[in-house]
Amino acid sequence: MIQLKTPKVPGPEAFDDAGAAVARLEELYNAATSFLTEGFKSAMSGQAPDCRMRAYYPEVRLTTTSHARVDTRLSFGHVYAPGTYAATITRPDLFRHYLTQQIRLLIENHGQKVTIGESDTPIPVHFAVGGLTVPQEGAVDFVLRDYFDVPDLTTTNDDIVNGTYVSPDGTGPLAPFTAQRVDYSLARLSHYTATDAEHFQNHVLFTNYQFYVSEFEAFARAALADPDSGYTSFVSTGNAEITGPDDPLAPAEKVPQMPSFHLKRPDSNGITLVNIGVGPSNAKTATDHIAVLRPHAWLMVGHCAGLRHTQALGDFVLAHGYLREDHVLDDDLPVWVPIPALAEIQVALEQAVEDVTELQGYDLKRIMRTGTVATIDNRNWELRDQSGPVQRLSQSRAVALDMESATIAANGYRFRVPYGTLLCVSDKPLHGELKLPGMASDFYKTQVSRHLMIGIKAMETLRTMPLERLHSRKLRSFDETAFL
Repeated sequence: MIQLKTPKVPGPEAFDDAGAAVARLEELYNAATSFLTEGFKSAMSGQAPDCRMRAYYPEVRLTTTSHARVDTRLSFGHVYAPGTYAATITRPDLFRHYLTQQIRLLIENHGQKVTIGESDTPIPVHFAVGGLTVPQEGAVDFVLRDYFDVPDLTTTNDDIVNGTYVSPDGTGPLAPFTAQRVDYSLARLSHYTATDAEHFQNHVLFTNYQFYVSEFEAFARAALADPDSGYTSFVSTGNAEITGPDDPLAPAEKVPQMPSFHLKRPDSNGITLVNIGVGPSNAKTATDHIAVLRPHAWLMVGHCAGLRHTQALGDFVLAHGYLREDHVLDDDLPVWVPIPALAEIQVALEQAVEDVTELQGYDLKRIMRTGTVATIDNRNWELRDQSGPVQRLSQSRAVALDMESATIAANGYRFRVPYGTLLCVSDKPLHGELKLPGMASDFYKTQVSRHLMIGIKAMETLRTMPLERLHSRKLRSFDETAFL
């Protein structure tokens, strides 16, 4: 029988100070990952382990017996009923500000201490040994899983956010994701976007065209030239970072599937732009993983097909509803679940359109429609029999069609991340105006910069909004986690 070896760490301790609680989480996590890293290095040096090495994620735990009523205006920061609640924690260094804020609210709202200690969930060696490559099964002369823990799908899922989680012992979840689910997404983010999670900002723009990337870099360089902008650096793929407007950016060795770019502020309240490309699968993949970073808002600023004869190329569409025919989220969020428009996001986007276009009120209707956006999973839908699709689009009152927006909004709803959509009409297939090379080039030259600036201005407005106002109660379920 293989002997089990674990690191020596402090036992559970109660804290009434959020900063001290997070410091203990870091202490426990660092001890656990250092233990596993050293054991793994030793094993990879050619000497097979003589014991099983295991370390556990730290956890934060709250027990309350009171039905005390908290401020009902708050959508987070408290539990809904007496009981014991817990969350496993990873990378407390990365989530320090978030954890401090969430734990502080728990302590204040319930007048209870939180307990910090080891959980009973092992840390997979793949997630503990940052920067080191864990070999596939059979690549070394011992069986990896005999000596180290590997990822476990029973704790790497979306049961909590999907509302299907059943506690084995009655302990309720404190956070929307388990530590292993977070670790999984942190690794995927680096793979898909070619930037590390630490660079992602709290306000995320999604687009479906490369043209927006060049405009974003131009805006970033102008912002870095302005000492009053509040932005301090710009990060491109491959974690290439510049702090000056004229600094060169080293090109990435390989172009990732969904390249990401980050205009950073010291408080992480800058702006991230992700070029997700085309299609609902990419949109779901990106948002599945970015969600664990708990951004304050994400917006889709992409191109769409205009469906009304009164629209012109270059007009804007502000989505206030979605026709979901993307199919990638049907198992997680049934299509009968409404995806409501969020007032704070809608107002910020409309105000940004007014600021950039210098049109207001009734005049704004000349260039912007508010209505339903249809999202489909077939890029060449125009080639099918038109009677079915066109009838559904008309019945839904859709004003625009794309392949990403409803997916991003639905995942925002599912993950409790405030969401919104502002699209730009780039073709009108129902009216004979197809997206052709010459037409597209002229359109891109005149409209991309303005569209992107609207998204940036909306995010800068949302940045000034208190979190308790931005994170709407519309996104919270009956038995909601205390952590955002």
